[in-house]
Order: sequence, then C-alpha cells, then structure tokens
Amino acid sequence: MNVSDLVGSRKEVFSILEEKSVLEAAQYLREKQVRSAGVVNAEGQLVGVVSQSDISDKVAAENKCPAWMKVSDIMSRNLITVTPTESFDDSLQLMERNGIYHLLIVETTGEYRGMLSVSDFLRVMASDQKARADLLESYLFSSR
Repeated sequence: MNVSDLVGSRKEVFSILEEKSVLEAAQYLREKQVRSAGVVNAEGQLVGVVSQSDISDKVAAENKCPAWMKVSDIMSRNLITVTPTESFDDSLQLMERNGIYHLLIVETTGEYRGMLSVSDFLRVMASDQKARADLLESYLFSSR
C-alpha cells in the first residue's frame, strides 16, 4: 500500500495563497472543516503549511490582529513531504520520526496533491484489524 492508495479518489486539495490574511485562512479552515492546509505561492507551488495551531499560537495567543497579518507570516516552512508512490510504512515512520500529524503530498514534478493525516493511517489500520478479526472468527466458528 502506498500514499496514493491511502488518499484514494480525493478530489479536493485544500490550499490557500500565502498572501491571504490570517483571518481569511481561519475562515477557510473552518469552512472546509480541516485543521490545516497547504500554502501555495502565486505560481501554485507549495511553500508552507498553515494550521489552526499556527493561528492560535502565533496570532491569538500573541494578541495580534488576524486581518492585518499574512499567512506567510505564520506558516510553517520546514516541510516534510512524500510522493504518491511512497509506501504506507515509510510514510508512517516519517511522521513518527518527525513528531508530526500530517504529511504533504507532492508529485515528483513539484505539484501539490494534498495532505495525509494520522486519521488516514488509523482508518487503514482499523480496517485491516477488522478484516483479520473477521477471518479468525470465520475460522474458529465455521461449521465443519
């Protein structure tokens, strides 16, 4: 299983322009019901990521005005990315090694393709465990 298998047929990629205000970013995250989004420049290249925690820690907690600040002022720039062909295990290890909850998916061409979250991994692991339990149950309780 690889990254493209994990994200399946997702159509929407959540991103915001780096020149947008933090207020617009907060509204976008709320509207889309996501915790973070990729930040792209005018050419559409991934340049960062902004999250609800960035807004809370770097704006609200500092008593700064979100309408006057740009996303580029608060976004995280140290990006950890994977390609769609990266394996499930390697991606999970990358998240664990770096203590992060999201991985940014970038094509080898540099095109931003979305984000992988811990919940994507949990969904697959839970499904796998259920399949194993079902198999074991059918073996143990089969009528021979």
